[in-house]
Amino acid sequence: MGKNGYIYIMSNFKRTVLYIGVTSNLEKRIHEHTQLGGSSFTSKYKCKYLLYFECFDRIQEAIDREKELKRFKKEWKLNLIKSVNPNLISLNAQVQGYN
Repeated sequence: MGKNGYIYIMSNFKRTVLYIGVTSNLEKRIHEHTQLGGSSFTSKYKCKYLLYFECFDRIQEAIDREKELKRFKKEWKLNLIKSVNPNLISLNAQVQGYN
């Protein structure tokens, strides 16, 4: 797709935990999280469902956006997710073949 950076938000089955990450290969990273090998936090809390992502032309833009999102409260993050994914459905299948 020609993009070099992504931010993404993962959650657990009950949607009680949110994890924000950044990557240059969204499909690979989501696969890692699905296998509970993405990070110690996502493994511990079983955050393997992609709820939200944004694409950027440069990885530094994605890193800056990740830092910005991490400063916000959970309610604001949920509202951001619901603005494009109102039912909080998993988007994992949508990123297959994305990169």
